Amino acid sequence: MKIVVTGTRGIPNVMGGVETHCEELFPRIAALGEDVTVIRRASYVLPNNPPMGDGGMREWKGVKLVDITAPKLKLFEAFVHTYRAINEARRIGADVVHIHAIGPALLVPYARLMGMKVVFTHHGKDYDRDKWNKAVKVILKLGERLGCKFANEVIVISDDIRNLIARKYRRTEHVHLIYNGVTSPEMCDYPEYFEELGIEKGKYILGMCRFVPEKNLHHLVEAYTSLIRNEELGMRNCKLVLAGDTDFEDEYSRGLKEMARKNGVVLTGFIKGRKLHSLLTNCCCYCLPSSHEGLPIALLEAMSYKVPVVVSDITANLEVGLPKEDYFPCGNVEALAEKLKEVVSKPLQKVDYDMGKYDWDKIAKQVDEVYQSLI
Repeated sequence: MKIVVTGTRGIPNVMGGVETHCEELFPRIAALGEDVTVIRRASYVLPNNPPMGDGGMREWKGVKLVDITAPKLKLFEAFVHTYRAINEARRIGADVVHIHAIGPALLVPYARLMGMKVVFTHHGKDYDRDKWNKAVKVILKLGERLGCKFANEVIVISDDIRNLIARKYRRTEHVHLIYNGVTSPEMCDYPEYFEELGIEKGKYILGMCRFVPEKNLHHLVEAYTSLIRNEELGMRNCKLVLAGDTDFEDEYSRGLKEMARKNGVVLTGFIKGRKLHSLLTNCCCYCLPSSHEGLPIALLEAMSYKVPVVVSDITANLEVGLPKEDYFPCGNVEALAEKLKEVVSKPLQKVDYDMGKYDWDKIAKQVDEVYQSLI
């Protein structure tokens, strides 16, 4: 079966939840014997992964790679790239087009008109993101509607999204709950990197995500700063490390970085591999204060390293099923500070979470079963 994937910026080593999802999922789908092509946005695969035609990769872990240009203008970029990707999918004779996220889902009817079967994965209510204005939110809601109405099969990553689709669009058939996954942790140390960052094992709080408003990293910086300012127990010896960056440098990301630097927060930029694994292995806790998520892969990854977590009480985070004491009211900086103080004041500990339903190998088989149902 020939499967073409679009809606992702690209793989491998491209920042973003959908990108991590596709990077883990589609090599496993290819290993099951399917012919998989991921169509990447050329501007996101430089310089680490040069696009095809420039001496770059044409295949990665059994997945074919095709690079198509699109103007780098937020939502407009996704629309243009998906349109071009669907045309490419038809040209190469795709049996199934798998479209990820509600923005690209605007083109689901077009893919159907081109005669291809369409699987649509709903990763979350992107119109709830703070960065979008009213006009864009209307367009994203339309994308959600078109994806849910016209895709042959819909995959959702949480019960919350499944319930949303049933309530808003009366769609209960051909909807599949398949969670995000997480790989086995790679526990490691990286003393040289820690020395470069100026941090010590077990003496830092880790925030790991994109620098966008709905992640509320400014709340994390505010909470940390208040503890330092008030000389709370142990906090002066505890650093805050923010691992991540943004796709589009804007007023928020610039302001967050400036705020972080002024308050002694360590900024790593976008990292993967040993650097990230060492930070996850040795942090005293991981914090995700976001106001919007689908099913946060970054949180699942932190849990796989058995570190204590402090997360906002939004529906997507609650669905993970953490102990009550791991949550704080979303947007409440004072409550977040108290949670951080509690965790930091305790001896370092490892937490055994139940990660059984987040196994990428099982998830790949579930997705492949969706493809097979279309034949």
